[in-house]
Amino acid sequence: MNNLTAKQKVGQRLIAGFGGTQLNDEIIALVREYKVGNIILFRHNIESAQQLKTLCDEIQKLVQAETGIPAFITIDQEGGMVTRLSQDASNIPGAMAIASTGNPENAYRAGYITGQELRAMGVNFNLAPNMDINSHADNPVIGVRSYGDTPETVCRYGLEMIRGLADAGVASSAKHFPGHGDTNVDSHLSLPKVDKPLQELEQNELRPFAEAIKASIPSIMTTHILFPQLEPKEIPATMSRKIVTELLRQRMGFQGLVISDCMEMSAIKQYYGTVNGIVSAMKAGVDMVFVSHTPSVAVEAVKAVLQELENGSMDTAEMDASIQRILDCKEKYVHTEPLPLEIVGCTEHKHAVQEMMDKTLTLVGGERVPLGDKPWFLAPYAFRVTLASNVEDKSLSFAEYMVQHLGGDGTNLSPNPTNEEIAQLVQQAGKYSSAVVGTYNGHLHRGQLQLVKALAESGIPVTAVALRNPYDLASMPQSVCRLAAFEYTPLGLDAVVRFLRGELTPTGKLSISL
Repeated sequence: MNNLTAKQKVGQRLIAGFGGTQLNDEIIALVREYKVGNIILFRHNIESAQQLKTLCDEIQKLVQAETGIPAFITIDQEGGMVTRLSQDASNIPGAMAIASTGNPENAYRAGYITGQELRAMGVNFNLAPNMDINSHADNPVIGVRSYGDTPETVCRYGLEMIRGLADAGVASSAKHFPGHGDTNVDSHLSLPKVDKPLQELEQNELRPFAEAIKASIPSIMTTHILFPQLEPKEIPATMSRKIVTELLRQRMGFQGLVISDCMEMSAIKQYYGTVNGIVSAMKAGVDMVFVSHTPSVAVEAVKAVLQELENGSMDTAEMDASIQRILDCKEKYVHTEPLPLEIVGCTEHKHAVQEMMDKTLTLVGGERVPLGDKPWFLAPYAFRVTLASNVEDKSLSFAEYMVQHLGGDGTNLSPNPTNEEIAQLVQQAGKYSSAVVGTYNGHLHRGQLQLVKALAESGIPVTAVALRNPYDLASMPQSVCRLAAFEYTPLGLDAVVRFLRGELTPTGKLSISL
């Protein structure tokens, strides 16, 4: 470490993202000229397992040559609705889906399979699991990404996911400290607030993080939320020395890496400015910061931090302590020996994941309704409910997928059907033997729920399938068959098809209360 220049040290503390499926001039210049030593990948960077492996090899070659230190290559592969890998990988169900199986061993298997496949493709750091307690039903950003609505459930499953990733040799991160579960605002879009005293947080939000620390979690990710009873200044957790250093490091005894959520999110960008936020986060005690989308912003950040060091307003001993933690973690998790690429999407993994998904399916109320000779399938596309999700993908339609596998007719709905649209749809209901409505965060887009109610009142047998949050199913008519599928993915839709055919009996139990 003593041989590193100031620029190399600052570059080690940044994790940058870029557009495209291969290295471009902008990201090459960022590494070459500004010594940025770590990368984050998203769905838009990935086409296939082979392409991802090639990209990761090229990233490592570039970063090693220009900085002398291997790169952390990071990804948000939580599973379910936050899945970055291509379909040839074994994409696992999401957190709430896995908790509905009632078996924490499934969280371990999910972590282990994901870890092995990431390692085979060259990714060494998974930004998972989500250790938030989803105690607010209207939470627009967490929801099914959480294992449940109690600290006990989150600990039981989250700790197993951490263990699975560790056994596969991949770094993990507990997020979003000190808790993003009890809010109805998405920090990608605005600045949320959780107004609770420390004592209450210690009984709830902080418990999963305390347990993760005991389990030797390599890193913890901070959240961009105001906690006024912990930090009197109007600054989010990521920028608060009271929260990052005094609470997490000193009071809770965390020795690993503290990493930020993306500093380009609106909670930082709009209220404080990304570069100013990065300087403040580092001074607060955050080891590594994400600039996930714009390499030019990462350049500005490097320059700003170098300026702070030059004028003596950033502690050099703290800088060195951060660098040491980063190097120690890299030594443990950046492997020279990758696993064979053949394990990605291998039959054994795909089978294990499908088996897991089958056990997540949860019948919340009612009984399976026979489809009859002319079923009707209706649902919106998987629109983007939070910027943490993948970009809206119209290539997968619930209605079209069901028609393809079960016959009948399909209708793609708008995300929030109007009274007029609902009336027109109800008029058509008479010509069908049954209706199957896929809801997608209907509890926040209530036109979907009004449609289910109106169809049920028209007399047609109705099945409602919650394709994201099961909260959609809370206030539906008793006559409706209510099924929680937790995710709008090929894996989830396949399980729904087999349920509707009568081939799959749902055995899941909700890990939240409706």
